[in-house]
Amino acid sequence: MKAVVCHETKLEVADVPDPVPGPGQVLLEVVRGGICGSDLHARRHADQLADLAAAIGYPDVMRPDEQVVMGHEFSGRVLEYGPGTRQAWATGTPVVSLPMIRMGEKVQMTGLSAKAPGAYAERVLVQESLTMDVPNGLPPETAALTEPMAVAWHAVRRSGVRKKETAVVIGCGPIGLAVILMLKARGVKKVVASDFSPGRRALAARCGADVVVDPAVEGPWTGFEESSYITDANELFDLALDTMGKLRRVPKLPWWQVLRAAEAAGATPHGPVVFECVGVPGIIDQIINESPLASRVVVVGVCMEQDSFQPAMAINKEVDLRFVFAYQPHEFRETLHLIADGKVDPTPLITGTVGLDGVATAFDVLGDPEKHAKILIDPVSDVTTL
Repeated sequence: MKAVVCHETKLEVADVPDPVPGPGQVLLEVVRGGICGSDLHARRHADQLADLAAAIGYPDVMRPDEQVVMGHEFSGRVLEYGPGTRQAWATGTPVVSLPMIRMGEKVQMTGLSAKAPGAYAERVLVQESLTMDVPNGLPPETAALTEPMAVAWHAVRRSGVRKKETAVVIGCGPIGLAVILMLKARGVKKVVASDFSPGRRALAARCGADVVVDPAVEGPWTGFEESSYITDANELFDLALDTMGKLRRVPKLPWWQVLRAAEAAGATPHGPVVFECVGVPGIIDQIINESPLASRVVVVGVCMEQDSFQPAMAINKEVDLRFVFAYQPHEFRETLHLIADGKVDPTPLITGTVGLDGVATAFDVLGDPEKHAKILIDPVSDVTTL
């Protein structure tokens, strides 16, 4: 079959062996694949990714000298089952799958390992237990966005953001846009989005951001000085003393119980929930320095370089710092159904589609934030330019 092979950073269409489903596996015809930001990183920084993965016990992330078929975002149709499968779906059934598969004795990351070729190809192998049929006649191009949208859904859930809290999204690339969509799906009333790119700011508005700012003109924190969020220590000290003064004036009032009840109800001072979706050095430090006190910072962007921040500043402001990765299987399913039920519309992210011969060009143009967010791959298309 034909596939796009990455070798020493070069992307070329080649003939590769047809995949044969093994035990517990299903062979799919790829209908749509997606190009992910991590694919762009893997092409240029494969050794760094591989070293990081090896440090936590997974030694098989692609290396530059290997020939790898990337692609971990995809939708497809059932073609053939391997031994020991339930064969739950008829041939031709539209499905999506988590990009993990057991090859021999080890589980591999589909599209990020030479041992588990991905969906930049005509066909791909998936694990039957991680595969789900596509409901409600959802178009394949939309179904292919289940995986990146699940990353955003996991980040939003892990943040613990409440509907009445303000969410601030720093960076409106594909993952930032997906976070905006999932915040609105969760019912968050106010979402502030920040990006230097006019094109991405326009997409952020289409995805539901309530306030969109250009950080070259104003920061995403504009207006917080006049909000319920606390922006300096004096304000916090005044609030603490004023509150205690009022509580202690009430005879026999168990003021400590009042404070505990307020804490349980989320009524104690806290900042906005900030989603860092840029992934470049200095952003975390900037957010810690500029955000209101007691903010929660959720790091979604993948920074491939060394970074630093001042822990004392984060301590003084009591900033929560949380890092997120991927998703749980139930979150993947929830995401699929949120999209299929019309509660989330990720189609504004799709800015182009190419065939296999156009993948190398797609990687190049994705470097321009004004033109593209998410480019899909249609293996039977002859489109090569965007």
